[in-house]
Amino acid sequence: MLPKANKLASPEQFRRTMAARTRAGSRTVVVHVAARTELALSGGPRFGLIVSKAVGNAVTRHSVSRKLRHVVVSGVDTLARDTDVVVRALPPAATATSAELARDYEQALATALKKLRSKES
Repeated sequence: MLPKANKLASPEQFRRTMAARTRAGSRTVVVHVAARTELALSGGPRFGLIVSKAVGNAVTRHSVSRKLRHVVVSGVDTLARDTDVVVRALPPAATATSAELARDYEQALATALKKLRSKES
């Protein structure tokens, strides 16, 4: 489970992160990244997961959510404190293993972060 300081808590935070239009995709996930501009940053990087009904039934969605949460928690220390990340699962995530989800997430995150840095420059 993600600590409260590392969670996107409101729909507005999800919208703002996705509206930044810095994203990258893979076969199983799309990763949206935004840098926070608040003066006082609390906590570390924040994450949100979107696993829609397109992924599968409730049992499948819960399983995918657990796998993605585990993947995201393992990489919390590698991101800057001012980073917000939304991970949206795609239908192929339903049959993906944890290792495949981790690989796809890491590749998409690296690409999205590269795009974010080039926007800021």
